[in-house]
Amino acid sequence: MATHRSARESSTVPAPQTPRQAGPSATRLVSLRDAAEVFGVSVKTIRRRIADGTVTGYRIGTLIRVDLDELRAALVVKIRSAH
Repeated sequence: MATHRSARESSTVPAPQTPRQAGPSATRLVSLRDAAEVFGVSVKTIRRRIADGTVTGYRIGTLIRVDLDELRAALVVKIRSAH
């Protein structure tokens, strides 16, 4: 039995990729404001980390985004116990 595809289904345009499909280093990118809120720091702190090269900023059009995992690795520092 033959199946018929709609014009949309037979299109050669690939489906959009989610970050996990895009590649191993691709993760969720968030706005500077959202990142600052997650880590309890100011947007200015995030901008300074981008400027000094500690964190990579990604420009998407006019927007700047950061990778939460990369930011976590840069901002969260394990401290030694005082005992």
